[in-house]
Amino acid sequence: MNVTRLDLDGTGSPEGLVTRILKAEPGLTYPIPVEELARALDIKEIADLETEAFEGSLLMDRHRSAGIILVNKNARGGRRRFTIGHELGHFCIPTHMPVKGDAFLCSRDDMRLWSAAEQDKYARMEVEANRFAALLLMPPPMLRAYLAKRGDPTLSDVVAIHDDFEVSKDAAARAYAQHHDQQIAIAVVQNGKVLRVYRHIKFPKLSVDPGNEVPKGSAYWRAIKSKAELTEISEVLAGQWLASDWGRPLPELYEQVLLQRLDYALIMLWPEFPEGDDDFDPDENRTAKERLADRKGRWGER
Repeated sequence: MNVTRLDLDGTGSPEGLVTRILKAEPGLTYPIPVEELARALDIKEIADLETEAFEGSLLMDRHRSAGIILVNKNARGGRRRFTIGHELGHFCIPTHMPVKGDAFLCSRDDMRLWSAAEQDKYARMEVEANRFAALLLMPPPMLRAYLAKRGDPTLSDVVAIHDDFEVSKDAAARAYAQHHDQQIAIAVVQNGKVLRVYRHIKFPKLSVDPGNEVPKGSAYWRAIKSKAELTEISEVLAGQWLASDWGRPLPELYEQVLLQRLDYALIMLWPEFPEGDDDFDPDENRTAKERLADRKGRWGER
């Protein structure tokens, strides 16, 4: 590795830091060698964290000349890699300092924070560390080039990102929803309850909030009964997922479900807007049924 912390001087944002790293290491490709990068950036050791109460920890001297990253000993694969990226973010972002004591101690909940109140200094540091980890493990230029080769949205692409970038399916789902050129959303579900939703910036307003039960008309319930790991795309009633704006028709809505271990599931939502809507890219001369048949055909070819 050629990158050093001198290459990071002059920027403190997650985006700026990752941009500098990619510039200093133009030959990087996925999966990003996060442990090798951490050592190049003065992390002297990556070791096991024995307590299960936290996912990761960063120890560093007060001059920030070197650091040690500790990772929950039970973390594997993408979860371990994200934790290393998160703690490396704390180390590289110069404004990050432990709130208590001389070490960062980060829980699993900390690693799910993507927004925080301006006055909450602790939460804002965790959000920035998460953003750094996500950008480092799935750099947008690489991810966009990757997605450009894959076509229409499908949860099989989330699995592919999970495998190829060596990240968790949760992290892959978030990046996929944010960076795909289609306005999609992906709900993370456990035991029939929506835990969180990742979505494209232009995705319509949802009527289902975290903590709500998955709508009864969702293909999720049929997948549970049939134990179908990955369902085909299917049209569902948009009103069960989307909030209606007065005077504006709801789009057609398509859905796909991926069942996972421990009663988790991902549900992808993909709207098609009525012709004439500013957000709608017209698909001329085809009915909804014809579009659905075409999509099923393309999905079956993958």
